[in-house]
Formats: sequence, structure tokens, C-alpha cells
Amino acid sequence: MSGAPLSSRERVLERIRKANLTAASPQQPIPRRYDGVGSDRSSTQGDSETVALFEERLRDYDARVFSVRSDEIAAKAAEILTAGNRLRIAIPAGLPAAWQARGPEWISDHELSVDVLNAVDGVMTASTLGVAASGSIVLQHGPAEGRRVLTLLPDYHLCVVEAAQVVKTLPEAFRLLDPMRPVTFFSGPSATADIEMIRIKGVHGPRFLDVLLVQN
Repeated sequence: MSGAPLSSRERVLERIRKANLTAASPQQPIPRRYDGVGSDRSSTQGDSETVALFEERLRDYDARVFSVRSDEIAAKAAEILTAGNRLRIAIPAGLPAAWQARGPEWISDHELSVDVLNAVDGVMTASTLGVAASGSIVLQHGPAEGRRVLTLLPDYHLCVVEAAQVVKTLPEAFRLLDPMRPVTFFSGPSATADIEMIRIKGVHGPRFLDVLLVQN
């Protein structure tokens, strides 16, 4: 009968047909501009304003930031570690020898055990990128950054970030990363407020983060 009500099945199929007709109509292009990035998506890598924002965000997240020249890395690292009474420091096997000043005991990671990593006073590594907008440091775990566990178990992380490595936005960062390598993002010391909105540090990584921001 022409006036018979539609069954539930027929109503669902009718809605699907109408949705398909709508989906088949010409779509407007989605704008791909991002805050702080031009229409050509040009890079802001190493810009002074970008680096200043990166430093500001790191401090907001309770990280300490020390601006140094490349020839000051070793001396500043030893000064910071000694002042904090952190004298046994795990390092990736590829960390530049020029960064390892006399004073701390540098323990090279040749598959160090979990027990050893839990017992050291901290870890020192290089980095791959910094992201100013989110205040994030990015590791792709190369020779000077080490395996992931090296920067998760110790309670303290001293990380070297070169100003030239800092970009403003996450889209810029992803364009520079190697998609075939592991990647870790972290913004400040590890902290969470998942349980009863009480902020707890050190759940997912180091409770304390110092950054040597290398200005050249």
C-alpha cells in the first residue's frame, strides 16, 4: 500500500541514502593554517620569539632552564649536578664526551639493568626537538638520547636542547621527525592529577627536569 508506514529498517535505509547524497556533494576545502605559522606553513625553527616562548612554557611546567653556549655545556652540567648532590649520572653511550666534565660519575648505558637505573642520581641526554607552543621536548632515542627506559626510570633528567632545534608548533615538529623511529614527547617533569585532582609528580618519568638551552 502506498500510504503504509515505513518499517524501522526502511527508515534507517532512507536516512543512509539521504546521508550519502549529502556526502557526495562538493566539499569546501578545510583550512590548514595553524597559529603562528604562515599560509605557506613556513618554519619558525630557531626564531628568537619561538625560543623565548619555549623557555617560558618550560618554566611554567616547573622545569629549570639554563641558557648556555655550546662550549659551556660541560661546566654548567657539572655545576648543576654537584649543587644538587647528583653525582652518579647515567648517560647514553653516544653522549658527546665534551659534555662530560670532571666531578660527576658518568655511567654509560650499555643495557644497564632496571635496578641500576633506579639507583642512579639522574640521567643526562641530548634531544631531537623542542616545541614552543606546548613546551615539549622530543626524543627520537638516537645515540645521544638513549633508549626510552633511560629517561623514564631515573628521578632526575638533565636535557640539552639547542635553540636551533626549537620549532613553534606541533605540525612543524611532526614534519621534521623520522616516522620510522620511536618518539617520546614530554612537557616538564612528570606529573599527573588523575586521582582526585591531586597533583603527583614522578608517575610516568622523572620528577625533576633541568634543561640546558644552548644559544649559539
